[in-house]
Amino acid sequence: MISIAKIKELATKYQTTELNVIREYFQHLFLSYFYQQSTAGSIYFKGGTAMRTIYRSPRFSEDLDFSAHKLDVKDLEQAILSTLDAVEKENVTVSLREAKTTSGGYLADIVFESPSFQRLTIQLEISFRKGNLRGNVTTISSDYTLPYTINGLALDQLVDEKIQALFFRKKPRDFYDLYFILRSNLLPPAKKGVLQEALKILKKTDINFENELKIFLPKSHWAIIRDFKSTLEGEIQRFGNFYAKQYTDKP
Repeated sequence: MISIAKIKELATKYQTTELNVIREYFQHLFLSYFYQQSTAGSIYFKGGTAMRTIYRSPRFSEDLDFSAHKLDVKDLEQAILSTLDAVEKENVTVSLREAKTTSGGYLADIVFESPSFQRLTIQLEISFRKGNLRGNVTTISSDYTLPYTINGLALDQLVDEKIQALFFRKKPRDFYDLYFILRSNLLPPAKKGVLQEALKILKKTDINFENELKIFLPKSHWAIIRDFKSTLEGEIQRFGNFYAKQYTDKP
């Protein structure tokens, strides 16, 4: 179990709250043991937590999201329960709550408890998808655990899901993730057509990005979200111009 002193040290290092650090510690614990289960080999890690864990997004994330082809629910729950048993060896009490199958997959709350920290719930969602899911095995090194491997959703599919989330949910984190994708050159050229639609959605929104995103970003990134709507609009236009120039410069 990570110490309180270490939590405080990492909160200072990451310029964030102790709650964000504790949650991230629990996320890493779960992932490190989950991907030791045989069933997890066909489950692909995705979402905002994957963006942070694999691609170093500065945005802290609350949930654990995955994609998979339809799985036997008994096998899936056994893999999750075996993971929780392993996590408890780290002197953390863990339980599975509100676990259920849905029309599109599997949903559960994982409750972490410790005498040293407040009770914390992390939502686990596994979406059952049709079609060709692809993944990349990646070694994760962090300040929380020993290095471990995960099966992350292929970058182009991960980005596509994040863009679709922006189109349908229009939540602050979705807009920020697009900003990170553009700044990190993670948008595949084939997806450049989505930028104009994203720009239309951005111009219509009245979200207070600073209030919504501040808690999940390091203090060094707060300046970015003071006028985030204009900042993201500039990034979208910059990339649109870049792709247009690339096209017109071809012989």
